[in-house]
Amino acid sequence: MWSVRSHIRVSDSGAIAPESLEEDPLTNAEQTPTRTQEPATPDRSRWMAVCVVTLGTFLLVTAEQLPIGLLTTVGSALSVSEGTAGLMVTVPSVVAGVAAPLVPMIVGSLDRRILLLGLMALMTVANLGSALAPNFAVLVGSRVLVGIAVGGFWAVAAGLAVRLVTPADVPRATAVIFGGVGAANVFGVPLGTLIGDMTGWRIAFSSLSALALVTLIALLAVLPRLVASQAIRPKLLMEQLRNPGVRVGIIATALLVFGHFAAYTFVSPALQKLSGIDERYVGPLLFGFGAAGMIGNFLAGAALSRRVHRSVLTIAVAMTAAMPLFPLLGRTAIGGAIVLIVWGLAFGGVSVGLQTWMIKAAPQAVEAASSLWVAVFNLSIGFGALTGGIIVDKLTLQGVLWLGGAFALLAALAIWTARTNDAVR
Repeated sequence: MWSVRSHIRVSDSGAIAPESLEEDPLTNAEQTPTRTQEPATPDRSRWMAVCVVTLGTFLLVTAEQLPIGLLTTVGSALSVSEGTAGLMVTVPSVVAGVAAPLVPMIVGSLDRRILLLGLMALMTVANLGSALAPNFAVLVGSRVLVGIAVGGFWAVAAGLAVRLVTPADVPRATAVIFGGVGAANVFGVPLGTLIGDMTGWRIAFSSLSALALVTLIALLAVLPRLVASQAIRPKLLMEQLRNPGVRVGIIATALLVFGHFAAYTFVSPALQKLSGIDERYVGPLLFGFGAAGMIGNFLAGAALSRRVHRSVLTIAVAMTAAMPLFPLLGRTAIGGAIVLIVWGLAFGGVSVGLQTWMIKAAPQAVEAASSLWVAVFNLSIGFGALTGGIIVDKLTLQGVLWLGGAFALLAALAIWTARTNDAVR
């Protein structure tokens, strides 16, 4: 359950604080948090804000991953190799990992509404810069700005559900916000790649800039004032690492995300070489992976409203099984497709599950804990893909799938150790 002995309320300063109660806050309809310093906004308007933040996460992931489908086109146009063009993906991921804790620290107690608007404006300019880049150096420079926008926006948005909805609705709102991640994989990246193939890569980046501008206007229209609960300082970030629940969440995130991207980065050759699937069908299967991920995201959101620890442990165990099963059961086209969909269902719950874990583990420092989580998440993407590439080149393709399963198992063991922690039950 969300909490068996504590009720989460928003204090006068906007911080999330526990309040002792005898009854389960999820089942007591009268125990609704008050927001005294934030404007009294109807619940419907706040859910509209949740939906617009979801559009923001959709844009962030699409912008971060779109170059994957355009590497050859951009490399040819700007006279660089595909390996060099890969910097368009690596650079923003690493920068986002660094920016996630730094941006909240730099802006201090700035109203988070203003911060999110500024970061979306930066995303608008950055993608326009990519579209107009005269050479690859300028393009990479624009991708640095994308990384700053991704890291900063995600660090704030990841824990925004507790500021917009009641405690009982936090898991569902978090699932909606992270639904933008799955939607980006299913629709955003493929559609952007299609636009780039049909009209040119510069039009694809221009489209991202236009979508960022639309998102900026929508945020301006529906996002309420979000007074910073507390200024983020290095000391506050370090304090989170002394919190056992946060520490387990960070470790589990690093292990799960590292293992997943070490393996998933090479899922296309795995489908072709291990499962014997024709290249023409890889795209539709990856679409199926993304669609399964969206379903897994919302299934996890529903389960998390009842049992956080059990739900996150189930996700990690499913990841542990899915990746090693690929080289075992995925030797046929049907087997490979089935294992891929199961893998997608499991991974779809990772983001919402671990973010909900962080919210529960640090209810009085959600933004600080979330910024650490986002940093680890993004850095694990980059280092996981890098390690997977080394293994594929030096050892075998199956090796990355076994590695992914091994890291997921370690994550499951770390999560299991927190079974007696009341904060994340």
